[in-house]
Amino acid sequence: MCHQTVSLAARHLEANGIPTVVLGCAKDIVEYVGVPRFLFSDFPLGNPAGRPHDVESQDFTLALALRLLETAPAARTTVQNPLRWNDEVSWKRDYSNIAQLSPEEIARRRAEFDHTKDVAKMTRARVAAGTP
Repeated sequence: MCHQTVSLAARHLEANGIPTVVLGCAKDIVEYVGVPRFLFSDFPLGNPAGRPHDVESQDFTLALALRLLETAPAARTTVQNPLRWNDEVSWKRDYSNIAQLSPEEIARRRAEFDHTKDVAKMTRARVAAGTP
C-alpha cells in the first residue's frame, strides 16, 4: 500500500478522534506527511510488519506498534523498529535490483507473476459467478 495514502488516511482518522499508528518502510514520505505515530522498519518496501514467514518478527513488530499507540509522548513521534532485515547492509543495494538478475531469472519471475495474476482472475470470476 502507498505510504503517502496511508499517512494521509491516518491524519484524517486522527483529526476525527481515532488514534493511529502507521507502520512503514519509507521514513522520508511518512515523516513528511506528518503522522502522529510512526513505527519505522528499515526493511524493503512491502515489509513494514516484519519479515515474510517470520511470525516472531511480525509479533514483535505488532507489539511495538501497540506500545507506541499507548505511550507516544507527543505528536509526530517516530520509533525505529530495532529488528534488522539481515546482518548485511548490501540488501539495500541488491533488493529488487533487476541488474543483479540473469535474463533467465527475470523470465522465471515474470512467469511466476503472470501465473499468480491468472489464478487471481480465475478466483475472482468464480466468486462473481457464485462458484466456490
